[in-house]
Amino acid sequence: MKTNRKILLCIALTSFSLSFNTVSAQKYDTYKNIEFKMTEVQEPVIPNYNVNLKDFGAVNGGYVLNTKAFADAIDALSKKGGGKLIIPPGIWLTGPIILKSNIELHAERGALIKFSTDKSLYPIIETSFEGLNTWRCISPIYGKNLENVAFTGNGVWDGSGEAWRQVKKSKLTDEQWKKFVALGGVLNEKKDSWYPSEQYLKGAKGADQNIRHDLKTKEDFEAIHDFLRPVLVSIQNSKRVMFDGPVFQNSPAWNLHPLLIEDLIVRNVTVRNPWFSQNGDGLDVESCKNVIIENSSFDVGDDAICIKSGKDKDGRDRGVPCENIIVKNNIVYHGHGGVTVGSEMSGGVKNLHVSNCTFMGTDVGLRFKSTRGRGGVVENIYISDVFMTDIPSQAISFDLYYGGKSIAETLAEGGNTVSTKAIPVNEETPQFKNISIKNITIKGAQQAVFLQGLPEMNLENIEITNLIAKAQKGFSIIDADGIKISNAQLDIEAKNAFEIYNTKNLSLKNIEFNPGSSNAITINGEASKNIDLSGLSKNSTIGKDVPKKAVKF
Repeated sequence: MKTNRKILLCIALTSFSLSFNTVSAQKYDTYKNIEFKMTEVQEPVIPNYNVNLKDFGAVNGGYVLNTKAFADAIDALSKKGGGKLIIPPGIWLTGPIILKSNIELHAERGALIKFSTDKSLYPIIETSFEGLNTWRCISPIYGKNLENVAFTGNGVWDGSGEAWRQVKKSKLTDEQWKKFVALGGVLNEKKDSWYPSEQYLKGAKGADQNIRHDLKTKEDFEAIHDFLRPVLVSIQNSKRVMFDGPVFQNSPAWNLHPLLIEDLIVRNVTVRNPWFSQNGDGLDVESCKNVIIENSSFDVGDDAICIKSGKDKDGRDRGVPCENIIVKNNIVYHGHGGVTVGSEMSGGVKNLHVSNCTFMGTDVGLRFKSTRGRGGVVENIYISDVFMTDIPSQAISFDLYYGGKSIAETLAEGGNTVSTKAIPVNEETPQFKNISIKNITIKGAQQAVFLQGLPEMNLENIEITNLIAKAQKGFSIIDADGIKISNAQLDIEAKNAFEIYNTKNLSLKNIEFNPGSSNAITINGEASKNIDLSGLSKNSTIGKDVPKKAVKF
């Protein structure tokens, strides 16, 4: 009997193993249920030729600079037409790594590539940062005008960002603050911000979101060299670029910044920055075409997954949108936004699919931001199956009055700007339209949904369906046209579940409120028109300035 039981157990375990292997072997279809036409993104083609970093004199330990070893290895591969550079386990200290075409950097598990804190190793170059043409220090990992570049393996790329960044006292514990002050550096006059050097503090004075518009020559910028923090990875104007497997962390400014890339793949990566890191974005995809971002995790100090296309006149002059983007199966922990569009979107953003993503504790979940002066059109955005918990501000946010601060900072200063004065529409007027958001779960937020357009350019054609939301506040809908909200289950603490202002062609259908709640709907604004509240039994308050017959019950 015992023998028979053992045989049956072995058969059962074998069957389970075969079943598991069959399931795990199934190919994941990245392109399934994409709402727009998109050609398959091409992976880099890397020649089958390998070299090892140690063969070029690299020294493990983190105390010998291996910049030459990296350069020599990449040169050797390039002379052979390309191939794979294997970075073995160890701590490899280095200065900037300059990429070449047809190269795969394969950091094996256990490999830590640590970039030097010696800022003199990073010369300033003409580049783009925060959507503007400017001068910055060269990135620790830099490449331009390339084809076929890949980062693979499970090693760690560390940008030594602590040597570059300003730190605000309000974001640290007392013990952490004491440690930063003990490092040296300087404090500002208020003694509430720490700077790595006097040169950094000098550069920060007069800066507009990290850019000095008043400086013109290279010599001018050289005088504030320490202030010109680079992004960790900068790859520009290239084709077939892939990040698959590694950890990228501790960046001086943004972490990964692909700019003007056609065929970009970011998958299976971990992107990390301290939560207090200034401008510590995770991934900023700017003016790229045909992009996949999937199966990755982000825990950063600013926006996590960002879609951009240049800022103001520089972005409009470039005129290259970010388009054909798939964002699937990602997790975001800390960050100012889970998936963000803008605020630098002057070249436009179109054809964006986001699905099956989880945001846990991000300041905002889905964040769309711009402001007058940007220009650009954001359109054809499709978002579905997004799950959010413990969002300290707005779970879904559209803000056309973005002023460069996080929503938490904005709320602390009194809330969002609302203007009733329209200005003439021109090339500097941003526009967001044709956006579908469905199958969204929000478990805990300061506000479920905030939609705010401009008086002269309303948010247009936004549809939100199948929403489950538990939040302190419900919806704010301001200067919007063509908003459809249906099949929503709301558990809202505030008295007013919907605050509607100067909105046209609004439809609320199948809205379920928390049983026993006294939630109401308030409508104000003389531009209000064609608001359909059919079937809603909740109390509604209509302001005196709302035109007669603007609201239908």
